[in-house]
Amino acid sequence: MIPIAPHITAYLRERLPLERGASPHTCDSYAHTFRLLFDYAASRYKVTPSKLYLEQIDASLVLDFLADLESTRGNGGRTRNARLAAIKSFLRYMEYREPALLEQSLRIQAIPAKKTDTALISFLSPTETEAVLNAPDVTTRIGIRDRAMMHIGFAAGLRVSELTGLLLSDVTLRPTPTVCVTGKGRKQRALPLWKQAATDLRSWMAVRGDMATPELFVNARGQPMTRAGFAFVLKQHVQTAAQQCQSLKNKHVSPHVLRHTCAMVLFRATGDLRKVSLWLGHAQMQTTEVYLRADPMEKIESIEGVVPLRLKRGQFSVPDKLISSLLAV
Repeated sequence: MIPIAPHITAYLRERLPLERGASPHTCDSYAHTFRLLFDYAASRYKVTPSKLYLEQIDASLVLDFLADLESTRGNGGRTRNARLAAIKSFLRYMEYREPALLEQSLRIQAIPAKKTDTALISFLSPTETEAVLNAPDVTTRIGIRDRAMMHIGFAAGLRVSELTGLLLSDVTLRPTPTVCVTGKGRKQRALPLWKQAATDLRSWMAVRGDMATPELFVNARGQPMTRAGFAFVLKQHVQTAAQQCQSLKNKHVSPHVLRHTCAMVLFRATGDLRKVSLWLGHAQMQTTEVYLRADPMEKIESIEGVVPLRLKRGQFSVPDKLISSLLAV
C-alpha cells in the first residue's frame, strides 16, 4: 500500500509550481480539490486523511466524490470538471513515480467530463462602466485606490489575479503609460493605458506612500490586495452606482466582468478578434470567440447583408369559431 501524503506534497510543492510553472492561484485551487477529495475518502474509509493510501483513490470513489460535489455542495458542471482535471493531473504524475498504479490511473483518466451549457458572457455598457468608475469618493485615499484599481482592471482587461499581482516595477509612466502583465503560463504582455486610466494610476501612486510591499495595490493595512478583497470593493461600488444607473441592479458584476467589458470595447473598436486575443493574453483564438457570439451588432450586420426572399403574399382568413374550438380540444 502506498501512502498518499508524501506524493501529494511533492506534487503541490514541486510538480505544479516548479516543473509546470503553475500560478499560485492554480496551486491553491488544486490544493482545495485534494482537501475535499481526501476529506470525502477519509469519511468513507473511517480513517484520518493522513492514513489514506493511493490504492483507495480508485475510479469508483472519484465518481462518487464528483456526484457528492453536485448533490451536497451544490457545485455546477464547470466546478466538477475542474476538480476532475486536478485529480487526473495528479494521477498522471503518479504513473511515473509508481508504475504499479497505471491501470488504476487509466480508469480514472477514462472518466468523461460533464457537458455544460456555454452561456453568453456578461459585460457592462458604457453608461454602466462610467457609473461604476465614478462611484468611489476620489477625495479620499481609499477612493483614489479603488478608482485606479477598477479602471486599470477595465482598461487593461486584466484577470483578477493579474490585477492584484501587479508590482510597482511593472508600471512605466514615461514616455507611454504601460503596465507589464504576467499572465497564465508565465507569459508576459505589455499593455498601454489610455489617458484617463493613466491619470487615475498616477493619482494612486502619488498617495500610496512608501512601503515595503512591492505590489502596486494594497489594502488599508498596507498588505497586498487579495482577490476576495477586490471583489468586495467592486461589489460595494456597484451597489453605489446602481442608485444612479438602474440597469446595474439586475447585474452580477464580478472582477471578470470588467475584463469582458474591455474585450467588447476592443472588439467593437477594431473588429479584429486577433488583436483582442493578444490584448487579453489568450493562448488560443477559440477562447476569444465568446466575444463574437456575445456581440449583437455582428448579427445585425449579417442580417442587413442578406438579400430578402421573394415570397408570395398570402391572405389570412379568420377560421370559423366552431372549428377553432374543436382544434383547441
